[in-house]
Amino acid sequence: MTSRYRSSAALTEQWDNFDFAVADGVATVTLNRPEKLNPLTFESYADLRDLLHEIPHHDDIRVLVLRGQGKAFCAGGDVNEIIGELIKMDAKDLIGFTRMTGEAIRAMRECPVPIIAAIQGIAAGAGSVLALASDFRIVTETGRFAFLFTKVGLSGGDMGAAYLLPRAVGYGRATELLMLGDTIDATTADRYGLVSKLVTNETLDEEVAALAARLATGPTLAYAQTKSLITRELDMPIGSAMELDAMTQALLMTSADHAEFHAAFNEGRKPSWTGR
Repeated sequence: MTSRYRSSAALTEQWDNFDFAVADGVATVTLNRPEKLNPLTFESYADLRDLLHEIPHHDDIRVLVLRGQGKAFCAGGDVNEIIGELIKMDAKDLIGFTRMTGEAIRAMRECPVPIIAAIQGIAAGAGSVLALASDFRIVTETGRFAFLFTKVGLSGGDMGAAYLLPRAVGYGRATELLMLGDTIDATTADRYGLVSKLVTNETLDEEVAALAARLATGPTLAYAQTKSLITRELDMPIGSAMELDAMTQALLMTSADHAEFHAAFNEGRKPSWTGR
């Protein structure tokens, strides 16, 4: 179903560089190169960025799940298909690539629907930043994170990692992870604050489905505005942030969902949220 705010350009029906499915309000992107631990390519970066720009125009998508096939989440950029090509490029093409990867992460933070990363095995390099940019990270006991950019001779502040990670784990932990590039296990990531919920391998699908269903059937307009405020207020002075809070809250007080809560409370039933 397409939003009325979409122009004449059609939404993409088939994505070539990952699996994509929608059911019961939940869209699932599955990185599908398990034989190489689901690395990203030029094309999958671009497809992910474009999909994230299209999702707000899908009226039937209320949650996005990002996951990988097989035993890993995402091993980062493909060493040969990306790094091998980057060393041949000139400055113009290189800045085009680095801006594109950053646009994908920015699109994740600006996408109004909640994003859940389902993480088993390694989330390395760009894969670790995809996990970081998600709103929720459900991680199995085999999960591992590695912001390993310095280990390939590049800045640890890639794709917004130097912006997002200190806000998630603090300045000291972010310095350790981004500068040294060492791999941390799921227990350490949980202690650092990177993990929303630590689960077993056997319960990953169940836990992700339960959270996705809760979000998909909840007050999605309220979720979207909350996500927007969390992202936009990171660098605001307190006065500006509180004014934005006040304006947003006043707007939501006029919503159908807020009125539905009041009616449901008085009738002794659960609210039936519509996201309006």
